[in-house]
Amino acid sequence: MTGPTATLTEDDVLTHVHGICFKTGPPRLVGVESEWLVTDSDRPDQHVSLARLSAAIDAADPLPAGSTVTYEPGGQLELSSVPLPGPFASYAALRADLAHVRTHLARAGLALSGWGLDPIRVPARQLDNPRYSAMEAFFDADGPGGRIMMCSTAALQVCVDVGADLAHAATRWRLAHALGPLLVAVFANSPLRMGRVTGWKSTRQAVWASIDPSRTRPPPEGDPVEAWTRYALDAKVMVVRRLDGGWVNAPGMTFREWLAGAGPGNPTADDFAYHLTTLFPPVRPRGWLELRMIDQQSADHWAVPLAVVAALIEDDNAADCALGATEPTADRWVPAARDALADDELARAARTCFEATLAALPRLGAGELVRIVENFAERYVDRRRCPADDVLDRSTRHPRRVDPGRGCGNEKEVDLWI
Repeated sequence: MTGPTATLTEDDVLTHVHGICFKTGPPRLVGVESEWLVTDSDRPDQHVSLARLSAAIDAADPLPAGSTVTYEPGGQLELSSVPLPGPFASYAALRADLAHVRTHLARAGLALSGWGLDPIRVPARQLDNPRYSAMEAFFDADGPGGRIMMCSTAALQVCVDVGADLAHAATRWRLAHALGPLLVAVFANSPLRMGRVTGWKSTRQAVWASIDPSRTRPPPEGDPVEAWTRYALDAKVMVVRRLDGGWVNAPGMTFREWLAGAGPGNPTADDFAYHLTTLFPPVRPRGWLELRMIDQQSADHWAVPLAVVAALIEDDNAADCALGATEPTADRWVPAARDALADDELARAARTCFEATLAALPRLGAGELVRIVENFAERYVDRRRCPADDVLDRSTRHPRRVDPGRGCGNEKEVDLWI
C-alpha cells in the first residue's frame, strides 16, 4: 500500500492499528467528552431545535478553556475538553467551559440535563447528513435500539493515553475493560424511558447492548493490537462511500469479506479509517483509550468518573488494586446495567476501587476532586446506591421492565450482547 486510496491488505490493517490506534508514548494526558441532553427550561417535554441550540452556543463562542463543541444526531450537545496533564487540569477546563455554556443557554431559556438517557422524549433525529442517514438505516434493520442510541443517549467518556509501550498498553487495555461493568454500575443514571421505569438502572447501557454486537460488544481478550484488528475486520461494514460521492448503505459484509473481494470495489486505507469511526465498543482505541460506558451525571457528579478512571489507570498502586478488584466482575454487564451496586460483587469492587481512587488522587495533584469523590462515595458507593436510585426513590410508579425500544414504533424484542 502506497497511499490512502491504494488497495488494502490485512497486513496493512494490522500496521494501521499498531501505528495509529495504539500509538504509544509516555502517558500523561487525560481528557473528557461530555454529552448532554438539552431541554427547554419551561417545556422540558419538548424537543429543542438544533437551530435554537446552535444559536445559543454560537453566542458563547469562544469557550474559555477551548473545549470542542459538536452535536449528536438527536441534538445532544457534546463538549470535549482539551487533553491536559492529569485529572484536575481536565476537570478545571471542562468545568469552566460548562459554566460558560450554561450561562449562555440559560439566557436562551435552555438547560443541560444530566441523564444517561432521555427520560421523557421520543427519539427525533435532527442532524440530516449521509453518515447519520446511513447509520439509522443500518441499525433499523435490527430494531429500534439504534435510533434510541443515536438520538436519546448521553455519555461521559473519559480518555487516557494508550501507554508507554506495547506491554504497558496491554496492561492499561486489560484494566480499562475490567473496569467497564463497575463504571456502568457506579454511575448508572438512566432508569426511565418515556416516563416509565424500565427495570434497568442504566437503560442507556441496555440500549447500546441491543444494537449490532459486531461493533458494540467488547473485543476479544488477548494482545490488544491483534484483538482490535480482528474485531475491526469481523465487524459489519455500515456504509461504502463511492468515488462519485454516493453512498452504499449496509452492503451486507464484514470488512474482512470486503478485503477478500465482496462488495463494491476494493477497500482503501481511507475506507478502513472511516470504518473504525463506526465501531462503538465500551473501550475504543483511537491513539488514546476512550472509555465509553458511563452514563452522563447531574450537578458536579460528572467530575467523579473522570477522577476515578484517571486515578485507577494513571496511578500504578491504584491500578494494581483496581485490576485485582474488578477482574472477578469484568463480565458482569447485565447485573451492572440492571442492578448496579445492589449486586454484591460489584458493590465490593466499587468500595475497593473508590478507596484506591481516594488514596491516589492526592498523588495526582487532584485538588478539590478529592472532596467531590469523597462526597459521591459517601452518598452512593458506601450505601450501595447509584444516581439512578435517587430517581427511583422519587418515582411513584412500580418498577416494571420494558423493552428498551418502547415508544419507537417498533416493539420487537431485542437481544442483548451483555
